[in-house]
Amino acid sequence: MTVEEHGSTPATDVLIRKVDSHLAAVRGSLRGPELELAERLARSLRELVISTSQASAADRGQVRAAVHYFVLRRESRGNLLSVRSLAAAQRVVNKVVLQLGRPDLLVETRRDAPSVPAGDVALR
Repeated sequence: MTVEEHGSTPATDVLIRKVDSHLAAVRGSLRGPELELAERLARSLRELVISTSQASAADRGQVRAAVHYFVLRRESRGNLLSVRSLAAAQRVVNKVVLQLGRPDLLVETRRDAPSVPAGDVALR
């Protein structure tokens, strides 16, 4: 589903642009399972934005908060996105997905993905 198929609103367009811009920014610093997780989060968020464009203000607010959480989870120095930040964004997105009754949009963790390192080292 695309925004064009559902009729976009300015708020919908802004949120999708935020997701896409953030994904483009992190593509240069993420590799392998971390990049795949970021891409799955972005896909889920785009679909949530589109599917709730005509929903209640409360539902749209939950989706907006999840988008902002994904976009703004960066280290304090620079624009580095840590593995733990992706895992935290995944938890937030999955919570919203379940609250909105969209288990089909759950972002699963790949079984062969490495676990989150204890030191939460930022990826370059």
